[in-house]
Amino acid sequence: QVQLVESGGGSVQAGGSLRLSCAASRYTSSTNCMAWFRQRPGKEREGVARIASYGIPTYADSVMGRFTASRDSSKNSLFLQMDSLKPEDTAIYYCAAASICPRGVGAPHDFNYWGQGTQVTVSS
Repeated sequence: QVQLVESGGGSVQAGGSLRLSCAASRYTSSTNCMAWFRQRPGKEREGVARIASYGIPTYADSVMGRFTASRDSSKNSLFLQMDSLKPEDTAIYYCAAASICPRGVGAPHDFNYWGQGTQVTVSS
């Protein structure tokens, strides 16, 4: 079993930045692929970015060029640097893990482990 804990959410004005962190309780083959998802109010959960161990991140079109995902595999950590934030980025952001990375950013059913989520609110 793997526990994922997110941190770093908060409130920011449009154009601002936030950095999210996710700490996995341990590294196993089940955390080879780690990802960020978000769930905006009234919307389904959607992929934001995913990255394999020592891999190149893949991003959703909506965040390309504004968000940067990175990993510190030695510390079982995942990060999401969010710049040029927009009100439509307001959501609960979740960290997720799986043994194999899906095509693209994937869907929720592609990931086995989930964090509890952290709220990001962007005001105009």
